[in-house]
Formats: sequence, structure tokens, C-alpha cells
Amino acid sequence: MPDDFTSTALFLGGILILVYLFLSWYRRDPLVLSLRITTRFSDPVLSLISAAQYYFDGYRILKDGYEKTRPGLFKIASFRRWIVLAAGPELADDIRKAPDNVLDNLTPIHEALQSEYTLKILNLADSYHTDIIRSKLTRNITATFGEVREELVLAFDDLIQTRDDGRNRDYQALNLTFAINVVKSGTILSMFPKPLRPIVSRMLSDLPSQIRQETEYIRPMVEERFAKMKEFGEDWDDKPNDMLMWLMSEAKGVERSLEGLARRLLRINFASIHTTSLTFIQVLYRLLLHPEYIQPLREEVEAVVAEEGWTKAGMDKMYKIDSFIRETQRLDGLNIILVTRLVLRPFTFSNGVTVPPGVLVAVPAGAAHRDEEVYTNADKFEGFRFSKLRERDGDGVTTRHQIVSVSPEHVPWGLGRHACPGRFFAATELKAMLAHIVVTYDMKFEEGKGAPPQLWIAGLYISRSANVMFRKRQA
Repeated sequence: MPDDFTSTALFLGGILILVYLFLSWYRRDPLVLSLRITTRFSDPVLSLISAAQYYFDGYRILKDGYEKTRPGLFKIASFRRWIVLAAGPELADDIRKAPDNVLDNLTPIHEALQSEYTLKILNLADSYHTDIIRSKLTRNITATFGEVREELVLAFDDLIQTRDDGRNRDYQALNLTFAINVVKSGTILSMFPKPLRPIVSRMLSDLPSQIRQETEYIRPMVEERFAKMKEFGEDWDDKPNDMLMWLMSEAKGVERSLEGLARRLLRINFASIHTTSLTFIQVLYRLLLHPEYIQPLREEVEAVVAEEGWTKAGMDKMYKIDSFIRETQRLDGLNIILVTRLVLRPFTFSNGVTVPPGVLVAVPAGAAHRDEEVYTNADKFEGFRFSKLRERDGDGVTTRHQIVSVSPEHVPWGLGRHACPGRFFAATELKAMLAHIVVTYDMKFEEGKGAPPQLWIAGLYISRSANVMFRKRQA
């Protein structure tokens, strides 16, 4: 009988052989191979070495490819597919304009997260929550801002002063760990052939138990609300105005079940928690690296709050706060490749280059955001870059430089009709958080320390911890 080590080695060896043979066939497309690559190998199999280089050194590789080919296209190898990257805003705009039956935006997301095994949405093809986020959530930002503001104040008091505010910490922990487990499980599962993924997913993941926990957490609320809907219809005096209620009102079929609602809530929280928290970490590090911005930001917040109070209307008037976050997104960001689409039919860019089906096309955001032809002093952090542009251009076109605006030159939220539907709410959250800390605390890095070096793995920003000292400002 072979020992465990031998069995494992034979299993992995067999997998590697199968992967080698598959990639020899799958990746050999002359249209793609004719495009320039910025790493050493274009061979269908040896390109895996290039994929490994991108995994750990993607930022440099994309910047090099962008600068050498702009305006043009270049390719990089990933472990699953070739990725053709648009160097220059004109070509990025080609991706924006393509119809969904030519360039698919959902498949790359589901592949990266292995949604079938991680998010486990009962009806994966039903994206009804996206319309809810785009419409009801956005329309209710003003109405719910008071609750959002109250929650973030409690959260900062809790984190910085360890105050017990009575919130449900188990529920918070569940949603935080679920987001981490989805990314971790999706990354591991994507390395295995599709037939093995159902087996592997059951072996490595706590996600099923977390879905059961979420179901039990919301059960009393869902049962009570469905009872009231049955008794009173779609409206009653104290009807909640929150995401769960919106989902219950709009869900159809299996998605209207208790389990369907629980899974959908986890999906929404997953998309919002890690993106907002990581972006704010980057904003905080930038603020402490450039403390000269604290006082002007503080003055803006105090002046606006004196006039508007802590309101959504007040957030809209904080141009410098808005600019500081947008500039952080530009230079840092959460992913160095964005606006990723799967080619379903042959797709021809405006420069005449055709990309075949089965390939990914995308925008190299990390490089595009440092394009000297678009941004003056592109590698320099200028916290008020966009507020100055708003002042320069006047009120008529100020939306172009707001944090929520998207364009081929600025893609942290995506691009076109598939841009992040929750960006208006997320931006308001981020602005309220930054405004709160600059008027509430004095802060700095621990003596002799600074921000940790930025780390990117497989194109994703990896948060690294730093000790930050907070002191509540005296009234």
C-alpha cells in the first residue's frame, strides 16, 4: 500500500500532466499568440512561468507592457486564460461599448470567485439584487444616512476606544469571515479541474456552515415580515426600510425562500465589506503619509457640517474629502486589472486587432491610472488633484471629477453600464468615515514606523497591518 505522501504525489503529478496537455491545446491560438507579451514566454505551456511571474510581480509587468504598447494591445498569461489588455483610454472605451453577447462581464467574476461553490446563490443567473442596489439603495442614501452615520461613529468608538456598544458581534464576525473565505476558497478551487471542484469545495470550506448561521440569524425577522406582508400587503406603518425588506419585496421563486434570502444577503455583504474596508485602509495610510492634508480636510468638514449638519447633502459639498479618496483610488486601488470581460464572439478593437472567443480582455488599471498623457505628475500623490479640477472647470461639469464618476481614464468602479451599482452608497460611506476621523481624532503612525510596503498577489491588493496611534481631539 502506498503511503499518504506517495499517493498525494501521484495524484498531483497526474493533475499536472493533465493540465499540461490541456493547456497545450487550449492556449494555442494564433490570434492571441501574435500579440506582444511582456514576460518571457509565449509558448502555450511555458507561458505558465509568465503567469507565475504575474502572480507575484504583476504591477511591474503591466506597467512595462502599457508603456511599451500604448496605444495598443498586449497580452499576459494567467493560469486559466490569456488576458488581452487595452493600453490607452480609446481601447478601454471599446470594451465599454461592446454588447453583452460579445463581451461577457459576469463569467470572469464567477470564475475568479468560483461562485457556484462559494457564494452558492440558489439561482446564479438571477441578479435581481443588482437592480435593488442601483435603484432602491441609491435612492435611500439620504433617508438612511443618519443610521449610517450613527453606525460608523459606534464602530470607530468600538475599534479605537474598545467601547461596548451592544451590537451583534457574532453577526459582524460571520459576514467578515464569510468574505475572506469566499476569496480564499475561490482562489484554491480555480486551481483544480472543474470535475474535482465539488469534492474539493466540501473539503476546504466553512462556507456551508456560515450560510446556515446566516439563515438562522435572519429567520425571526423574515418570518415576522412575511407575516405582516400577508396581513397588510406591501405597506404598513412601521415597515422597515432596509436591504432585507427590499429583497423580500422583489425576490421571486426559490430566491424568496429563507435560504435564498440568506445567501443573497451574504453575497451583497461580501461585495461591500472588503472593498470599502480595504479602500479606507488605503485612504488612512495615505492621510498619515501626507499629514499636511489633515488640517485643510478638517477645516472643510467643520465648515460644511456647520452649514448642513451630518447629512448626505453635507457629504456632497465636501469636495476635498471626495478628491482625497478618488486620488487614493487612482494610485492604490484594489485590483491592477479591471473591466474584465470574457470574449464570446470574435471582437475587433478600433485599432483593427481581433481577439478570439475564450480570451479575457481588460483594462490594466494600475498602469492606466499612472498614464502621464492623462494625469500630470501621474506617479505623485496629489490629494486635492480632483477638487482643483472641479474648481477649474466650474459647476457645469463638476461631476466628471467626482469620486463616483467613471471613465476610460479612471476605472476603480468599473466602466459603462456594468460599473459598480453600489458606488454611490460606498462613496458616501467612505466620505463620512474620512470626515469623521479628521474632525474627531489626532492620529499618526507609531513613532519610527510608517505605512507597510504595498503587496499585490495575483493582481489583488493585500492589506498589511500597521500600528496607528489615535487620540481624541479636545473640544
